[in-house]
Amino acid sequence: MARANQKTDYRATLAKRRQDVATMFDGVATRYDLANDVLSLGQVRLWREATRKALAPRPGQLILDLAAGTGTSSHSFAASGATVVPTDLSLGMLRVGKDRYPELGFVAGDALALPYADASFDAVTASYGLRNMEDTIGALTELRRITRPGGRIVICEFSTPTWRPFATLYKEYVMEALPRMATAVSSNPAAYVYLAESIQAWPDQEQLAALLVEAGWRDVQWENLSGGIVAIHRAWA
Repeated sequence: MARANQKTDYRATLAKRRQDVATMFDGVATRYDLANDVLSLGQVRLWREATRKALAPRPGQLILDLAAGTGTSSHSFAASGATVVPTDLSLGMLRVGKDRYPELGFVAGDALALPYADASFDAVTASYGLRNMEDTIGALTELRRITRPGGRIVICEFSTPTWRPFATLYKEYVMEALPRMATAVSSNPAAYVYLAESIQAWPDQEQLAALLVEAGWRDVQWENLSGGIVAIHRAWA
């Protein structure tokens, strides 16, 4: 954890302590969506739409969007008529989100102790957030607890490219180019060093599927996007 300049250099470590992660995202909140768009070369918009289709939100459903950040995905889910509850640990993200989407009911919440009753949601989802949670199994188990029987989970997360030559190029981009590009577009470029490291350390598609099963989810499926840079996992309670 670097503290040489707390405003710009503070970042989480791969220990992913909750307060470290929350403070890191507080520091990138104002330009987070812009940075995601630039650093993904615009692909994040396609990934977001694929996630919406996998979730298939519809009127009358109650959906939890965990690690919702500024609510960009929550807003698109709510456009279907579903009631969406964007929840995040970072108060900085929630403040930016509430300014942008005042109609959404943002909630501050810890993924390992969610403030919701058992079996209360028709569907739960998290995009690029599960990777940053201190206890992956604990978070997946907590999401299972609050999902009604027959409800679904949709996880959109960075994953492992399936074509080996491309995987090598992608690793070089993530570890070298991404942090440098973040300097130009992010309010806290040092945070993207941690994000690059966390992408490299994250389980591949099959390993994440196994974690979902371990947490009590069933019928796990996944779909690769952009050659496996991102994968969408779906399962049922």
